Amino acid sequence: MRIAARAQRIEPFYVMEVAKAAQRLGHTVRDTAEPMIYLNIGEPDFTAPPLVQEAAAKAIHHGHTQYTQATGLEALRERISGWYASRFGLAVPASRIVVTAGASAALQLACLALIEAGDEVLMPDPSYPCNRHFVSAAEGRAVLVPTTAAERYQLSADKVEAAWTPHTRGVLLASPSNPTGTSIHPDELRRIHEVVTHRGGITLIDEIYLGLSHDDAFGQSALGIDDNIISINSFSKYFNMTGWRLGWLVVPEALVPVIERIAQNLFICPSTIAQHAALACFEAESLAEYERRRAEFKARRDYFIPALQAMGLNVPVMPDGAFYAWADCSEVCSKLGIKDSWDFAFEVMHRTHVALTPGRDFGIAGMENFVRFSTANSMAQLQESVRRLRGMLLA
Repeated sequence: MRIAARAQRIEPFYVMEVAKAAQRLGHTVRDTAEPMIYLNIGEPDFTAPPLVQEAAAKAIHHGHTQYTQATGLEALRERISGWYASRFGLAVPASRIVVTAGASAALQLACLALIEAGDEVLMPDPSYPCNRHFVSAAEGRAVLVPTTAAERYQLSADKVEAAWTPHTRGVLLASPSNPTGTSIHPDELRRIHEVVTHRGGITLIDEIYLGLSHDDAFGQSALGIDDNIISINSFSKYFNMTGWRLGWLVVPEALVPVIERIAQNLFICPSTIAQHAALACFEAESLAEYERRRAEFKARRDYFIPALQAMGLNVPVMPDGAFYAWADCSEVCSKLGIKDSWDFAFEVMHRTHVALTPGRDFGIAGMENFVRFSTANSMAQLQESVRRLRGMLLA
């Protein structure tokens, strides 16, 4: 069978390959004194709060399960618009919001609408691997631009200017970022967008972790800069609805009918049940619970990262959002005679029954020196993980 070239260009998602290995090992040790602890997947241990679950049950009970418009329930678009106003002080009209089948669908729709075959899109190295594959699926090419800890592992306006070529279509950023949990300073983001606009390009920004910002200096939406910025967001992370597969796009008014047309053909509509459930995300009781959980994520970060540092796993930049620790393992690898972060992740998995993610997925430059921990697990599990890691690394 002949496989399409675009499919051949999509690399394996190594995060999930490691996850499968961790699950296999976890199955064999689940009844032991040290069952597997999973710090490899970026999924909140919290589930949707009570009002959201009740809203889903009511939607099913009352038969609210048929197709919605491809752009989503008007009431949900209005609720999202209201959240931008109350949380960020931004006037984002509901007419610019398109509800999607997760942030993945939002990224796919944006790429299909804006990227031609051969277009290049600049992205920071490291960055979330699936984002560059959305570009590839649209027949474009992701160009990874190496970044440093001094730059918070984010692109700068100077680097965008230097990397721009006649083939460059724009930039795809993420703030806060996976895997680093770092954000772009609003002033630098404004400068990046000015460079992109001057070149006639597009600025796409993945803001799915924006609700989980821990620093007011960074916790601002890029939508406050310019109506031409395209923002991708999701109900998965801050709203704790990973498996519900619901997200949204904010786009310029002129792009809405284009996105709608593509969405009608590819997805028909997002999950109707998930949309009705998501309406309850914006009730005062739910928002209060989300803020309580955000504080818990910060407490986990504040415990776990100093503990890693004390074991020789250096985190060069304290994450200001999300729930990740991007740690340099080169020192401990050298001490233990381990080749690189890939081998280190598997050595840790087998010796301590703690699963983490090697850097291979996230870029090219220096990824053999880094691993990503997810702090989306409970404090008790993080504390137990530290105990086990100390036994291996400080013995």
